[in-house]
Amino acid sequence: MSHPIIESLETIIVDLPTIRPHKLAMHTMQNQTLVLLRLRCSDGVEGIGESTTIGGLSYGNESPESIKVNIDAHFAPLLIGQPADNVNAAMQRIERSVRGNTFAKSGIESALLDAQGKRRGLAVSELLGGRLRDSLPVAWTLASGDTARDIAEAEKMLDVRRHRIFKLKIGAGEVNKDLAHVIAIKKAVGERASVRVDVNQAWDEAVALRACRILGDNGIDLVEQPISRYNGVGMARLSASSPVPIMADEAIESVEDAFNLARIGAGTIFALKIAKTGGPRAALRAAAIADAAGIGLYGGTMLEGGIGTLASAQAFVTLPKMAWDTELFGPLLLTEDILANPPVYRDFHLHVPNTPGLGLELDEDRVAFFRRDKTTTAYSHS
Repeated sequence: MSHPIIESLETIIVDLPTIRPHKLAMHTMQNQTLVLLRLRCSDGVEGIGESTTIGGLSYGNESPESIKVNIDAHFAPLLIGQPADNVNAAMQRIERSVRGNTFAKSGIESALLDAQGKRRGLAVSELLGGRLRDSLPVAWTLASGDTARDIAEAEKMLDVRRHRIFKLKIGAGEVNKDLAHVIAIKKAVGERASVRVDVNQAWDEAVALRACRILGDNGIDLVEQPISRYNGVGMARLSASSPVPIMADEAIESVEDAFNLARIGAGTIFALKIAKTGGPRAALRAAAIADAAGIGLYGGTMLEGGIGTLASAQAFVTLPKMAWDTELFGPLLLTEDILANPPVYRDFHLHVPNTPGLGLELDEDRVAFFRRDKTTTAYSHS
C-alpha cells in the first residue's frame, strides 16, 4: 500500500485583536500574532497547526517572523515529498537537521497529528495513547495591573462559572506594591478560588525568598518562575525553603531541561508547554519525567489561539495526573478567531473535542481578513 506524501506546507502570519492589554513582566501585549500552518497531503487530507510566541523576541528565541522564515526555508524542504502518515519519521527527519526552533516544531507536529487523526478518523488524543477525561479546568490570568479592576474581573468569572483559578502577572512593578496587589485579590475571592502568581523571572533570589514567605502566609497557592531561567540551583534553594510551591516555566525549554531540573530539585511543579518542548509528544515526554520525579504538572500556554490551545489540550487529556490544572485560556483573550468552531469553555472547564484530528475547522474568510500579507507562500511537491 502506497503512503500519502506531504505535497505542500503553507505558513500564514495572522494578527488578531485582544480584549485588553495583557501585562507581563517583560512585555505588554496589545494583540496576538499566530503563525498558521497548513500541511496538504496527496490523499487530500489537510493538517492544521499553530506556532505562537509572546511579544516578538521579548519572551524567547523565536518570533512569528522567524518561525515563518525558518519553516519556509528549512523545514518545508525536509518534509515535502515525505510520507505524511508517519509522524515519528517526519519529526525525526526534522530533529536531525534543525536545532532548537521548538515553537516551529510544535506547529509542524500538531499539523502532522491533525492530518493523521483525520486520516484515521481519530481524535489526536487517541493517537497519543487515549484520553482519560473530556475536559480540563482552566485558569484565568488577571493582568490589568489595577487591583480593583482585577477583583471585579475575578468576581465576574466566578459568577458566570468560567474560571475559579486565577493567576496574577507580577514582577514589572515594585515588589511591595505587587505583593499588596496579590494579597488584596486573594482576600477578595477567599476560598472561592485558587490564586497563583507568575513573576516571569523578574526577582533575584533574595527578593524571591522574602516574597514567597509573605505570599505563603497570605494563602497564595503557587509561585511561577520567580527568578532567572538560568539559575537552576537558585530555584532548587527556593523550592527547599519556600512555603509556597515553586513552578518552573521559562527554565524548561526542552525535554532535557525538564530532566536536569528534576534531577536537582529546581521546582515542585513543572509547566508543560508544547511550544517550548517541541510538540505535543515532546510535552508528554517531559510530563513522564516530572511524574517519575514526583513533580506536579500544570498545563501551560503561550497564549495560543484555538489551534494551538486544542493541540495542547489533546495531549493534556491523556495524562493520568494534572494536579495543578491548566491555563489554556488563550482563545478567550481574543476578540476575533479564525476558527469556524471556537473552543468551548463551560463550568470552569475547556471541553476537548473528540472528533477526528484536533477537532477544528478554519473560517477561511477570517483567515483571509486577518492574515498579515494578502498573498500566500506555499512550497509544493512538483
